[in-house]
Amino acid sequence: MTGRGRSPSGAGGAGLVRGLAATAVAGAVHAAVNAALLRRPPDRPPPVRRPVTVVVPVRNEEAQVSGCLTAVLAQQGVPDLSVVVVDDGSTDGTAAAVRAVDDPRVRLVAAGDPPPGWLGKPHACARGAAGGADDGVLVFVDADVRLFPDAVAGAVAVLEAHRLDLVSPWPRPLTGTPAERLVQPLGPWLWVTTLPVRVAERSPRPSLTAANGQFLVVTRAAYAAAGGHAAVRGEVIEDVALARAVKRAGGRAVPVDGSRLAACRMYEGWPALRAGYTKSLWGSVGGSPAATVAVAAGLTAVWVLPPVAALRGSRAGLAGYAAGVASRAVSAAATGSRVWPDSLAHPLSVLLFDVLLAGSVAGRRRGTLSWRGRPVGRRPPARETMAG
Repeated sequence: MTGRGRSPSGAGGAGLVRGLAATAVAGAVHAAVNAALLRRPPDRPPPVRRPVTVVVPVRNEEAQVSGCLTAVLAQQGVPDLSVVVVDDGSTDGTAAAVRAVDDPRVRLVAAGDPPPGWLGKPHACARGAAGGADDGVLVFVDADVRLFPDAVAGAVAVLEAHRLDLVSPWPRPLTGTPAERLVQPLGPWLWVTTLPVRVAERSPRPSLTAANGQFLVVTRAAYAAAGGHAAVRGEVIEDVALARAVKRAGGRAVPVDGSRLAACRMYEGWPALRAGYTKSLWGSVGGSPAATVAVAAGLTAVWVLPPVAALRGSRAGLAGYAAGVASRAVSAAATGSRVWPDSLAHPLSVLLFDVLLAGSVAGRRRGTLSWRGRPVGRRPPARETMAG
């Protein structure tokens, strides 16, 4: 009698685990297809025949900017190269480090205070992108990115070979601490697992895209048609917003393999990682509590609950765990992350992501988010919200 009383519930729970495991398997298969279809730069890209302007927005990057510029200036196959470093109100020795670079191709610009409605990085990028030849190419690079010698030529080759307007070569994630190894590879894993890259490449839908502002390459014509960074002036996640603006203007924007073009250690250690993700993660899910709950619940259900069930002897749960590990391993191999043993800890990565996401949305609601001394993500007043 007791066993019969538990059987419906047990059968329902087993069915749920099978369904979640099947979703995880579908995600792994999709990741494998994406990895095979991902646009990649040629081994020997041709020289770039257009003028290229590299924009490096910086704020308190004294320790990073010299290394970044050294790599930018070492680009091969880019005869018409100019570099604009936009100092976004640095209070350290960033400007002095830029001035110490003895190369006529480098120009230092002071961004000044962002106008009302602008955030600092979009404003700095807009300042750096101003002017230039209409047939040129804009390259936006963060100071913590290290371009490899063929990075710009390789990215432009992909852009031109496939008639794209914006490409986002995802730099190889460099990680050191356990927290970095758990969290940093999740960025590429999310779009490799969920975004149909070839469909997104052809589709005009702005929602079907992904981008990484660490390294963005866009034609000046597409940038101007999209409204430039003025169109995304108040966006915390301005990179994705810019890619969507390009698509709204009729352009084609897509992430591509950047693991052979650049590398980046985005945050060093848990405090920096937590602060960096907390400031902006809310924007990746729209910032609403309902959306946050939905995203966190979906990730946890598909990639955490099956492993938990596997610990209790569920074969379906074990299959779901194996599928999650497989999707993480495929993504890591495709984007240059560490594959083993990090992929085995994928459920822990998802749980840590949930923690960061919850903290980000809570900080957004409290209006306490900041980055490098500036407030970010403050909620507009009620009257402004209703008017919008």
